[in-house]
Amino acid sequence: MALFDYNTLIQDFNYYKSYDYMVEGQRFVKAESIQINDTDQFDIFLSHSYADRKIIPSIKEVLEGMGFKVYVDWINDKLLSRENVSKTTAEILQKRMQQSKSLFFATSENSPSSKWMPWELGYFDGKKDKRVAILPIKTENNDFKEDFEGQEYLGLYYYVTIDDASKLLESHIWAMEKNAFNKMYEEMKKKKSLYIHKDSSTYTSFYDWVSGEKPMKKDEKILHEFNKILKETSNGK
Repeated sequence: MALFDYNTLIQDFNYYKSYDYMVEGQRFVKAESIQINDTDQFDIFLSHSYADRKIIPSIKEVLEGMGFKVYVDWINDKLLSRENVSKTTAEILQKRMQQSKSLFFATSENSPSSKWMPWELGYFDGKKDKRVAILPIKTENNDFKEDFEGQEYLGLYYYVTIDDASKLLESHIWAMEKNAFNKMYEEMKKKKSLYIHKDSSTYTSFYDWVSGEKPMKKDEKILHEFNKILKETSNGK
């Protein structure tokens, strides 16, 4: 189980994909000129602070590398700089949130100073069929832990981690023939996937979460058997 780490993400910084490059090259467009396709759909609306702009493209690429479609306002729509917003800007963001299955709230020490993030969170959270989760960004300054002890405000929402896609097989441990399970495990452990957590032992896959399921505490018996088979697989049995 892993959180997003600022130092790792910043290593992939690409100036030519950055917000500052967009500003300096005057590549933003006026909100009034943006045409939105009503059939557009996104898995994740990535709510973030302007101060974290250098790592947002990297987060987007990580999520998209796992097969998710991610919306970032200034990347997808080339929305005008956040210093120059209008009523139309807000309407575009509302439309994009309506087209998104979930909202990830990219939390760092910069997020409390954001003017837009609380508005996006409030709007999205008001949608009964929508899903909100915290995407914590670890830095040397915030001391985020995987269970976020002492970070009480994060307890209002579930949080996001990345782990091997093989964890998706946990609930199928007794429903599959052993050789078939081992073969599928070998394929899936090469990939990464998203998990939505209440705490370290209470979680579900992103796919199940956006379908309406809540994180569930994992049965110790199932986890024991799952880990036993993984050990046997790694030993070549």
